[in-house]
Amino acid sequence: MNKKSLRHTILINIGAFLLVATLEILGGWLFKDNFDDDYSFILWQLGFAASIMGVIWVNHFILIPVFYDKKKYLSYGILLVAIIFGCSYLKGYSTSSGSWIGVYKMFFFLIYTTGTGMAAFFLRRNMIFRRENEEKEKLQKEMELNYLKEQVNPHFLFNSLNSIYSLSREQSPETPAMVMQLSELMRYQLESAKKDRVLVKEELEFIENYLLLEEKRLSNRCNIEFLIDGALSDYAIAPMLLIPFVENAIKHGAQSTNEISSLDVSATMKKTRLHFSVLNSKPTKLIRSEREGLGLENVKRRLELLYPKSHDLSIKDSKKTFEVVLTIDLKSPDA
Repeated sequence: MNKKSLRHTILINIGAFLLVATLEILGGWLFKDNFDDDYSFILWQLGFAASIMGVIWVNHFILIPVFYDKKKYLSYGILLVAIIFGCSYLKGYSTSSGSWIGVYKMFFFLIYTTGTGMAAFFLRRNMIFRRENEEKEKLQKEMELNYLKEQVNPHFLFNSLNSIYSLSREQSPETPAMVMQLSELMRYQLESAKKDRVLVKEELEFIENYLLLEEKRLSNRCNIEFLIDGALSDYAIAPMLLIPFVENAIKHGAQSTNEISSLDVSATMKKTRLHFSVLNSKPTKLIRSEREGLGLENVKRRLELLYPKSHDLSIKDSKKTFEVVLTIDLKSPDA
């Protein structure tokens, strides 16, 4: 227990004692005439409150941690009853001038107050555990998202450099322009990596520029279509969430064959829902490989963490085409 938690616990218990003492004094005020003076009455009531809180403190700070939490339930029950009975005898026997009636009354009263104290104790501990678990889950989620986001950068850079490398080997005059275009793409990616959300229109512009770069590299071997429909307004989305689907389509479509291929990418905004689809043709002779590599697995996990109940991902792998359809409910411009 750290100093802050210890101080908090001490203050709570001091407050509880003062509350019990106040209630006992107010509750027994009508019977103060049975005492010699007000001082004796208050002193007695404080002692009575101390007995109640003493049993509760011993139960909370000794019996529960040492016996109950270690599942020694029989020992815990025996010791708790013994302590309650001992306190009842010391306080109740002297109150009733040697009569066991006072002991019985005190015993059942302490059973009641101890049970109430236990209910409050377990309720508070449950709230603390729940808050700690929520904080741990939040921290774990942030760590995992940061790890997944960091994986996107080298993956995207690797694919883009491959594109430029292919042109440089052909000594294409467009290579310098593509290097500049790649630098612009990387600048956006580095800037967006620092943010939790980016505008949907900025993300789609990034994809469009990436497709232009790939279109130059693939020359006339791939027919690329990119369509945006609907009012994007100021809706925001997690950065670099859509590009892996496009990269995957190029990698396993046009990039893996010399045949004429096609790639259709569309983004449609309907109210608060973004519908994003990527459809690519598959080569007739495809080298055997894992279709869903790091890129798709990464984005699937990010979707589960960022949009757990507000996205739908459909993947259709047929003989001639491979299609990914993603629908995300962006809820509001601030989502």
